[in-house]
Amino acid sequence: MYDIAIIGAGPAGATLARLIGNKYKVILIDKRQLDKEPEGVLPVKSCGGLVAPDAQKVLAQMELGLPKNVLAGPQLFTVRTIDLQCKEERYYQRYYINIDREKFDRWLVSMIPSSVETRYGCQFKSYRELEGQYEIVLSKDGKQKKEIAKVIVGADGAYSLIRRQLYPECRFEKMYISTQEWFEQEEVQPYFSALFDKEITDFYCWTIPKDKHLIVGAALEPGEKANARFELLKTKLVDYGFKLGNSVRREGAFILRPVSPTQIKLGLGRIILIGEAAGWISPSSAEGLSYAFRSALALAKSLEDRKQNILRSYYDNTLPIRVNISIKNLKAPFMYNAWLRKIIMGTGLEAININK
Repeated sequence: MYDIAIIGAGPAGATLARLIGNKYKVILIDKRQLDKEPEGVLPVKSCGGLVAPDAQKVLAQMELGLPKNVLAGPQLFTVRTIDLQCKEERYYQRYYINIDREKFDRWLVSMIPSSVETRYGCQFKSYRELEGQYEIVLSKDGKQKKEIAKVIVGADGAYSLIRRQLYPECRFEKMYISTQEWFEQEEVQPYFSALFDKEITDFYCWTIPKDKHLIVGAALEPGEKANARFELLKTKLVDYGFKLGNSVRREGAFILRPVSPTQIKLGLGRIILIGEAAGWISPSSAEGLSYAFRSALALAKSLEDRKQNILRSYYDNTLPIRVNISIKNLKAPFMYNAWLRKIIMGTGLEAININK
């Protein structure tokens, strides 16, 4: 029997396992085969792979520096903000670290203590409570296996199966499909583009250079029109002057957008949610790495304090993150209200001039 079972070895789950692995008997479960060198085309998370300043700050607080092999080029210092409908754009100075997301996740996993039991290549299926502990059902290679744990931590992303089992009636007011397509690129663009167009989405779209590719992405409302809207985005980009080469691959994932802190679900009893599984993600930019790290740190502190009510302690420790979510929701109208955005962009406030 394990003290803690962590479902999901992304940034939130891997960070928590690293922090508590020598203090508790921990099992870490992930559907990816993270203990072996990757072969062929990998299933890639639909993530632009940019470490934003907030995430950089948390990495610094954890005394972590990124190894060279996880970096991708180019490193970015500029955001090109484009309103596609009114054909207005501005450049803003921002500092992002461009990474290979798969290698980044493997690097985080590599720092987990050897005392942590790992089950890679295993699909979490379900759980049930048995006399003060939990029976966890896993599937690997078509065979089922069961594990027992006192506490379950859901770190299994935005479409968390644990959250859906724990809160079957809960529906986020705002849920999107993050769709990305990779295109071969001869000329590397030295900026990350943030694109706004209400014909496509009430959230935002993006382009990100990644080595010899350009990623085109959008946060789209689920439904029959999602694919057509993504095709419209590509058409508008070409009309605007973007050059899209041969398509290499396409990927997708769910994005939650908490419009109020009350939509953050921390868990029930001894089942606790961290990272995007809890809904920790920026409602203004969909940045999730900093929240993954911060929620893992908050729960690790609660577990280290060994208070009787872990969930209550976790709630208290995440107060600064809830405040941050509220501030981002106050910021969102200035980005997503077309009228306010046009005024802000028109002033040129904080914009920089680009010498072309």
